[in-house]
Amino acid sequence: MSTKYLFAVWRRNRSTVSVKLYPHGTGKYTIHKPNGSTIALKEYFWWNAYLYENAIYPLLVLGKDSIEQYDADIQVSWWWLKGHSDSIKLWFARGVITMDPAIRATLKPYGLLKRD
Repeated sequence: MSTKYLFAVWRRNRSTVSVKLYPHGTGKYTIHKPNGSTIALKEYFWWNAYLYENAIYPLLVLGKDSIEQYDADIQVSWWWLKGHSDSIKLWFARGVITMDPAIRATLKPYGLLKRD
């Protein structure tokens, strides 16, 4: 992985999500769980396809090819999966816009830049 990345932390109630988004990647999205284990993002939401698709929705809006353009290391705490999915979605949207401001016009109509 590249050493340059964007970093953000989101907190809501007792849930905390910190994300490192790497701009030049291979589509590897890794979750670091509170118990110290590591799992792929898709496997983290294995039982609920909606939460997985919600988390990567900004990348899906940009096209399926964009999913493979980034890597992310995601640290989660607590066990509030819906909150994790929403936080990851927001950070992917904001992180991609930080890397390329022209994408803002594409994501804004979908409401992906708002916290709630």
